[in-house]
Amino acid sequence: MIKPQIPATGTDRLLLIETFVRIVEAGSLSAAAAQLGGTQPTVSRRLQLLERTLGVRLLQRSTHAIRLTEDGQRCYERAKELIAGWQSFESEVRGAVEEPAGMLRVVAPHAFGQHQFVEPLAHYLRLYPKMRVEWLLHDRMPDFIAENVDCALRVGPVTDPSVVALKLGEVPRIVVAAPSLLPSGEVPQHPRQLAGLPWLALRTFYRNEVALTNLDTGEAARFGIEPRLSTDGLYALRRAAVLGLGVGLGSAWAMAEDMAQGRLVHAAPRWHAEPLPVYLVYAPSRYQPARLRRFIEIMREHLPVELRNVEA
Repeated sequence: MIKPQIPATGTDRLLLIETFVRIVEAGSLSAAAAQLGGTQPTVSRRLQLLERTLGVRLLQRSTHAIRLTEDGQRCYERAKELIAGWQSFESEVRGAVEEPAGMLRVVAPHAFGQHQFVEPLAHYLRLYPKMRVEWLLHDRMPDFIAENVDCALRVGPVTDPSVVALKLGEVPRIVVAAPSLLPSGEVPQHPRQLAGLPWLALRTFYRNEVALTNLDTGEAARFGIEPRLSTDGLYALRRAAVLGLGVGLGSAWAMAEDMAQGRLVHAAPRWHAEPLPVYLVYAPSRYQPARLRRFIEIMREHLPVELRNVEA
């Protein structure tokens, strides 16, 4: 059993906690030492002293990896809050807003993360030159603590009650088809004309049924489909639609260029699907680091016009 031992000062305690967090986020003692500008033995001694102080084992170490113990996981989550709280306290006492520095890890959806969200990201990096960003593209909700993710950008509903979800805007969705899919050359004006055509499905948001609403009257129409192609990729859906494989329902911004070039037409133009909400999601915490606060501000201010929520 580890015998508790109290470090000499509060400054020592914070240094030990910061070192522990750096070890976890860097993935090894040697990587943490390089980031801190120290040596591996120094980092190791700090970890051992923190473990003795708390009376628990925080990490399990092997030749090739480190892994948080159950106590270590709880300590890591609380340590990040303590560090963020101290940073916030320093800023308040100094009466100045510190320029964020360091690493921000963000998860964004594939299509939006390659297009719509890159402009506000670029603004953030230009405004805060001391910041670095890991821009991770996938469509699932991350485990913020386990994956060390600061925030996620999400398109679609957020149902997890354990996270904070800030609504940024909405994504208008429209029905499109290639001219080759309409041999008569007549663009469908009503959902009943769409029901008999071959379809593509964006399985993240619709699979076997399409629901549309009339912009003028509010009339609702719903019909079943048997998609020739189902995909979870917006760009794949768009390309398949351009190739004439079927009618597709997708984000208006993603279809705009192909419609302007005549490769796609806007089918049933007075009908639309329910817009998808856009959220910025993060784990709840009493304090937010400056890097995340500034990123939230930038995303709210510089989200592309076509995604902004006028009610927000």
